[in-house]
Amino acid sequence: MDLDLVFLGTAASAPTAARGMPAILVRRSGDRLLFDCGEGTQRQLLRSDVGLVDLEQVFLTHLHADHVLGLPGMLKSFGLRGRELPLTVYGPRGTRALLGALGVIVGRVGYPLDVRELDVGETLARDGYAIEAFAVSHGVSALGYALHEGERPGRFDAEAADALGVPNGPARGALQRGEPVSLPDGRTVDPADVVGPARRGRRLVLTGDTAPAASVVEAATGADVLVHEATFLADERARARETGHSTAGEAALVAREGDVGLLVLTHISARYPPSEILEEARQLFPRTVVPRDFDVVQIPLPERGAPELVARGARRGRATETVGSGT
Repeated sequence: MDLDLVFLGTAASAPTAARGMPAILVRRSGDRLLFDCGEGTQRQLLRSDVGLVDLEQVFLTHLHADHVLGLPGMLKSFGLRGRELPLTVYGPRGTRALLGALGVIVGRVGYPLDVRELDVGETLARDGYAIEAFAVSHGVSALGYALHEGERPGRFDAEAADALGVPNGPARGALQRGEPVSLPDGRTVDPADVVGPARRGRRLVLTGDTAPAASVVEAATGADVLVHEATFLADERARARETGHSTAGEAALVAREGDVGLLVLTHISARYPPSEILEEARQLFPRTVVPRDFDVVQIPLPERGAPELVARGARRGRATETVGSGT
């Protein structure tokens, strides 16, 4: 089951020549989940190998302009090409009023558009995973999101099954589902005899904009990947506090305390070279990367390896461009 993140926009409050406004596409099997939709997001999708897919779910972390101004254009484009598939926009309190106001710009769309405001702790169940909203600290109504998969059955030991005389077919399927099986000679084989311990699912956490907060550490604990903002460096910690943001070092402390697999820093300000952001974070948490637009982070199943940054992973089928180093 594939799980990865496509970084469509990694800038902070203003775009640069190399970085678009905040937007991350999470892909899990056939699902496409967009987190935030900064100005120009639909163009970033079109420039990527993904294309402007018919997204079914958009999640807004908060309603500041740099995270939402791409939404009206995208909604309009979907309508212009005759979309019929329903679209749901999730977000914090105020999202419904925002979409109502944007209706003046977007006009009438010919597809079902639903808006759902989420509360802290609310969980959306999906096929094989769930998305939970958690509290962040940004001075406005804002949410972070944690995507977590359920436990998977343990690995089936075919050799042990052979040794016990379990025939191929339905009996082995029943054991994998956790059901005991009676053999023709009267013996009973329990699932624990041939199936290993349950295997944990993956956990992905996206903070959006936030100052350091205990709720973020709690949500990030044990995550395979933590995507955390890093708007400032330590020399402007006071400014970070005033604006409800974090320094790269503070994000690294969250990752260290939560023992995450990989820290991914976004919301990169043009005031700093990415190398300085990376250096500050890696002093506290070495497993840190700073992606550029169109980079991809792959999250394999835990037994198959560690999360990995794939540079330009969403532009492999496109002409390459020269951009500043992000790692």
